[in-house]
Amino acid sequence: MSAARLRAYIDDVARADLQRIAKVLHEPAVIKQLIAALARSVASEVTYKTLAADVRAIAPRIDEETVSNYVNLLQQLFIVEPQQVWSPTLRSRARVRTSPKLHLVDPALTAAALGAGPAQLRSDLKTLGILFESAVIHDLTVLASPLDGEVTHYRDSYNKEIDAIITLLDGRWGAVEVKLGGRQVAAGVETLNTIIEQVDTIEMGEPTFKLVVTGTGPLLVTDNGTITAPLAALAP
Repeated sequence: MSAARLRAYIDDVARADLQRIAKVLHEPAVIKQLIAALARSVASEVTYKTLAADVRAIAPRIDEETVSNYVNLLQQLFIVEPQQVWSPTLRSRARVRTSPKLHLVDPALTAAALGAGPAQLRSDLKTLGILFESAVIHDLTVLASPLDGEVTHYRDSYNKEIDAIITLLDGRWGAVEVKLGGRQVAAGVETLNTIIEQVDTIEMGEPTFKLVVTGTGPLLVTDNGTITAPLAALAP
């Protein structure tokens, strides 16, 4: 779908779709500003306070509760997808954080909400990396769903985090780190190993797999058994 059609879709959501399921007191421009704010904070544990501060640029009196309600409505319309937290038993004294990450349902929709085309993204690798992480979470969710799997994330009080944890109903789990460039594979492997060492694997079991997903890297298995693969290689 082209960027113009995606922007038109966002406009339809703000003008009509939200009104069909709830009474919305604010103008469509406010909803579009909220979607843009969500896009700027995609794949992060953004707070309603932060989102409200962003939306107040055009709606000075909007409060956090109203923003929370609008986000919930956008979830009902499958515009926003929360990525819940994984709460394992730990060996360390770290405390697991409980805030979900928020994603727009498709990274292309995020780019459209930001007004970011290929040229802008090539010159802004930070934003491109965030969109790439969201794309990986989207694809992992699609692949895990037929297995009744859930894609969560991990972050603790020491700000140690894993981008995605895939869990199955039988207790099996795998850990996934996302890196845009192939040169970042070693850092991704180290992150996974460092955090998994904190997990009480007697209680949780050993991870079934450890995976670093890249945009441009190779497909191989490292010496410690971690798989690294480009996003395009992921398949059922």
